[in-house]
Parts: sequence; structure tokens; C-alpha cells
Amino acid sequence: MRAVAVSAFGEQPQLMELPQPEPGPGEVLVRLAAAGLNPVDWKLADGMFGDAVPAEFPLVLGSDGAGEVLAIGSGVRRFTIGDAVFGQFQRPERGGGSYCELAVADEERIAHAARSVTYATSAAVPTAGMTAYNLVEETRIAEGRRVLIVGATGGVGTFVTQLAAGRGAEVIATARPAKAELMRTLGAAETVDHTAGSIADQVLANHPDGVDVLIDMTSGPTEFAGLTRTVRDGGTAVSLIGSADADELTEHNLRGFNFVNRPSPQLLEILAGHVDAGRLTVLVGREVSLEEAPDALATSRTGRAQGKTVLAI
Repeated sequence: MRAVAVSAFGEQPQLMELPQPEPGPGEVLVRLAAAGLNPVDWKLADGMFGDAVPAEFPLVLGSDGAGEVLAIGSGVRRFTIGDAVFGQFQRPERGGGSYCELAVADEERIAHAARSVTYATSAAVPTAGMTAYNLVEETRIAEGRRVLIVGATGGVGTFVTQLAAGRGAEVIATARPAKAELMRTLGAAETVDHTAGSIADQVLANHPDGVDVLIDMTSGPTEFAGLTRTVRDGGTAVSLIGSADADELTEHNLRGFNFVNRPSPQLLEILAGHVDAGRLTVLVGREVSLEEAPDALATSRTGRAQGKTVLAI
């Protein structure tokens, strides 16, 4: 089968011909139609997680994918051959991922795909969607809360914006002027141009009483600490990239933490339901072929990718 993989950490991803995997107990073999590209994919390829992630090589890249169940292992109860599914396929310790034609997934890491959208759309949901849902849950976003989302135009940010607005929160989203209208259509009550000066100053100028929740996808420790002055006494500040100092935040009477995602098949089912009900719009920036995956990863590394990239397999 065709797959995009690396032969060692730090090596360039390339298209390879690899043996077809077989499902074991509790596993499902899926003929993938699409794979979603996430920054974690190239970070894994670069070896950025060190010894924390044991890997077998060649290592197929990619976590997110969607396709049709081709075979099931013993003990599988939730799926049958022919089911349309989506979820997470990355298994570095066994060299498996989603940038390939056939992939094995643990039964507990996939779910039935949304019926109203294409496989390409479903493949863009798992990691970003589950991250966003868990963020909204863990920061206790509800009606009447004011939420500042920094990095709002990315995959996770667009989902958080929609989910928070759907719960009745007032969302302030960072966005360049060209993306401001898009963020408003997704539910943002207001946008802040992060290229036009201090985000904190702009927010506090419009809202001197501050925000209840800060969700920051992009800022380093110093920038994150500066943004926490927008958060009301007793509010919540969370970083997705490890920039929060929980002890320092506690000293300022803020609840703060560095977010760690907790994926589950139940979350995937909830997200599929939101998509089918029209409560969640999935933004796919572009679709590329499997052969173009190495170039798409290189673009993601630069931080200049526009919207979610999906590989059509």
C-alpha cells in the first residue's frame, strides 16, 4: 500500500510502498479516503517528543482519518464491515498512522462518521474537534461568560468559537481583518486584530471589566502572562502550548492550567452529531493528494498554512 512515512526521526517524510497491516483483537482495518493534517504530525516526524513517544520505523505519519471499515479483529462489537468511520489512527509504537491507503485503529479511537458530510470533512474533525470540546468543558464555558480566544482562526480555534458561542458565551476572537467576518459567522461577538498592537490593551479598552476565560493557542510564557491581565478575578486562563504557570496564576487568584487533551469515542460521536445537526461547521482550507503530503507538512511547519489541510487518498 502507499503511505507517507519517515525512516527515522528527523528524516524527510516520503511516499513509500509498505505492507498492508492486519487488525488484531479489538482493532479495525479501515480503507482510508482522507486524512487530516495537524501540526503534531510534523512534530512527531521531527522527533520533538523525544523518548516520551517510542516509535517503530518506517513510521507512517498522521493521526486523523476517515474511511470505510474493511475488516475487523476478534472482539470488535461497535463496527461491521462497510461502516463509515472517522477518528485517530496514530500508533507510533507500531509504526501506524493515517497518511496511507489502509490503516488499523483501536476500536476505542474511532466512531461512526457524520452522515451529512464527505470523508474529507470528517477527517478534519478528530484531533481539533475533541481538543476544542474538552477545552470548552474544562474551562466551564456557559451562557453569560465572556471568552477571549487567542489563535482563534486555526483548526481548534474555529471549533472552540462555535462550541462556546453555541453555549451562549460572548466570544472575543483574535483575527486579522480579512478573517474577521468569517469568525463572526462562526459565532464570535467581536474580533481583535492581533497585528494591530497589544491584544490585552485592545480587549481591556472595550471591556474594562475583563473576560471570564482566556484560551490561548499560540503565545509563549511571557506573552501568555501578559494576556492574563485581561482575566477577571477568579477567572480561568489556559494555554495549549505549555505556557501557563499554575502557581503564578493562583497567586493572582486565577485558575490556570496547561491543557492536555483526553480523546474518546464518545467525544467523536458527540462531534459527529453536532456536524449532522448543523451546529458545527468544519472548515477545510485545501485538499491535496497523498503524494503532496510532504510539501503540505513543510507548509504547516512555516505556520502559514491557511485553514485545515486534508489529504485525499
